[in-house]
Amino acid sequence: MTEVRERVDVQDFPEAADGYRRELTAHCYRMTGSIHDAEDLVQETYLRAWRAYAAFEGRSSVRTWLYRIATNVCLTALEGKDRRPLPAGLGTPSSDAADRLVESTEVSWLEPAPDPLVAGDASDPATIVAQRESIRLAFVAALQHLPARQRAVLILRDVLRWKASEVAEALETSEAAVNSALQRAHAQIAKAKVSQDEVPAELDAEQQEMLDRYVAAFWDKDVDAIVAMLTRDAVWEMPPFTGWYTGAENIGRLIDTQCPGERHDMPMVATRANGQPAFGLYMRQPDGTFTPFHLQVLTLDASGGVSHVAAFFDLTLFETFGLPASLPAGYSGPT
Repeated sequence: MTEVRERVDVQDFPEAADGYRRELTAHCYRMTGSIHDAEDLVQETYLRAWRAYAAFEGRSSVRTWLYRIATNVCLTALEGKDRRPLPAGLGTPSSDAADRLVESTEVSWLEPAPDPLVAGDASDPATIVAQRESIRLAFVAALQHLPARQRAVLILRDVLRWKASEVAEALETSEAAVNSALQRAHAQIAKAKVSQDEVPAELDAEQQEMLDRYVAAFWDKDVDAIVAMLTRDAVWEMPPFTGWYTGAENIGRLIDTQCPGERHDMPMVATRANGQPAFGLYMRQPDGTFTPFHLQVLTLDASGGVSHVAAFFDLTLFETFGLPASLPAGYSGPT
């Protein structure tokens, strides 16, 4: 009789568990700062859960049970690993546009995440905003400053809204230890100066029009137009280069003098990353075709200006985001 129950339970596992795959991917991404690692860890979570499903006694929901497994899979994977920063998180002063570009392949950099892999399915606008807030690039970057267990506590308590007792059970620790870890995590996040800016459920017409002008400005390499769309204290980062740049005018000089593209060399293809507007930027080649150059993730401030750009030079991200491997020689840019 026991054998029949196990067979039925295992066969029921996909129906019971598959609906949580995307939110678990977002959870593992918050923990690791890598969408590639997150997908692997979700696979490991489902493998462990499938093996244990026959013994699952329903003392919690399947969702809670899967999150416990995923959290501990992440904690094991993070043992002995360095955090994933953006350049501004290395603790070095900001750079001048005239400084030599320095590339570091030794750092495991923070990665952006495609919306289809991590954005929730909720129809309620307030829930959508909360979900996007928890995956936006600045928040995930700030999480990487925390030790792994503090990171887990903050996510489980503040993002998933678990009770301290539930977190303590999941992490096999005490409620007092959970509360202490959360207090320390909040202090570290405050130091990172991550604001709780409202993340709109959708771009409004004015924001979309500005983004269209942004794309056109890169196509024309109109540096003045780009600078005009940046906030005065905007930040530009571009891993794996270690420098980071503050101020619209400084960023403009960087694009003018350090970017190899000229007029009509740099088309952009729109996508979304971390609940934010993003673009794959391509560069014209000698045969007239355009190949991937970097992936930009933009943060818009309340006034509609661009306050932060993270330009990722990891070209494998183009495939991850479903962007074209190249654009044809006849590509004419924005119309």
